[in-house]
Amino acid sequence: MPAYMKALCCGLLLAGAMLSSGCNRGREPAIDPPLWSEIQQIRAIDHHAHPVRVVGNGPPDREFDALPVENLEPASDPLNLRPNAPAVLEAEKQLYGSAERKPSFVREKGESYPTWVLDQIGVDIMFANRVAMGTSIQPPRFRWVPYADGLIFPLDNSHLTQQNPDRKAFFPLEDVLRQRYLGEAGLKVLPATLSEYLTRVVTPTLERQKQGGALAEKFEAAYLRSLQFDRVDRAVAERVYARFAGRGTPPDTEYKALQDYLFRYIAAECGRLGMAVHLHTAAGGGSYFDVAGANPLLLESVLEDPELRKTSFVMIHGGWPFTREITALLERPNAYLDFSAEDLLLPPTAVAADIRRWLELVPEKVMFGTDAYPYSDQLGWEESGWIAARTGRQALAIALTGMMRDGEISLERATELARMVLRENARRLYGL
Repeated sequence: MPAYMKALCCGLLLAGAMLSSGCNRGREPAIDPPLWSEIQQIRAIDHHAHPVRVVGNGPPDREFDALPVENLEPASDPLNLRPNAPAVLEAEKQLYGSAERKPSFVREKGESYPTWVLDQIGVDIMFANRVAMGTSIQPPRFRWVPYADGLIFPLDNSHLTQQNPDRKAFFPLEDVLRQRYLGEAGLKVLPATLSEYLTRVVTPTLERQKQGGALAEKFEAAYLRSLQFDRVDRAVAERVYARFAGRGTPPDTEYKALQDYLFRYIAAECGRLGMAVHLHTAAGGGSYFDVAGANPLLLESVLEDPELRKTSFVMIHGGWPFTREITALLERPNAYLDFSAEDLLLPPTAVAADIRRWLELVPEKVMFGTDAYPYSDQLGWEESGWIAARTGRQALAIALTGMMRDGEISLERATELARMVLRENARRLYGL
């Protein structure tokens, strides 16, 4: 029995014990046993994660994120991300028996170690948010989601590094990634005009990534700026680009107009190429993250743009703490969400409340994800993936059980909804 199933069984027994002594107080929602049995058997599609390659004696893998957060100034970490948190210790126990045994598992499994991890956490396919794929992180079990932020910041970004210490760390990384994309396009410097930049750099980069297996393009823009991407005339964007490309620092208002245009251009190209657009819509790591700037309601004009209706937009992390606001956006025909990270950071009952709200409105738009990530030496992508997978399944079971108890759905429909959230919605959206 995989580790996640053993631990989930234990969790169900614990929940049952709590219910038998305290259900009249309404403190802990029940999990329907037949439904739980069905949920345990579903091999999930993890819509959002950052798996790490097996490198042996080589240099560490640093391509698991375009903007790694572990080197930022200290913040007040959520409980599950802290050293020796109970959930972390439980993950170590269920995966390896003890933390000391982890290195031996990595050596023994070798290149198959990442797929072994997927088996332990009940995941069939994991969407790998990475700068590039590599050995041990390969299809069909891992599917690629690369990053597009570097493409919307083509000018001198030095003044943006002065906004706060987080962005001081992030923008040089975006400059490096954009230079990498330029090199892959056979260029060393920016083209002179916006038209050339689009045709020689942006579109070829997207097409190359699509050909390399990319299912979507990921934007971490909320770490760098607001998600308010306004509609901008191309002539305005061309003037800003021509004036400042390679020769000067643009004023913030003019630079934002160029970024807005480039974002919508990339989104339209993704629709043409059959790729989704993923957007970080939640509070993020770091002590200076602009939470208000990550409000998914800021994307409303993008979702309402007729020229972008062929593009599917997925709001990653469920918009937390704006989980009520994001619900209304699901009525847009090209809007979706996953609850990755929420199931890592919050308890099952809190996540269940959000899941139920979404399922009662537009159930075909909701997807499971973990945000498995190498947060620290103790809490790797493996342990964080295990925690989120366990919590996500428990939260889904609690939400569906509540809907059954209130007479909204039958057990048959609850089972169908569980399969949709854990697997089928993602499978249909991406044609897997």
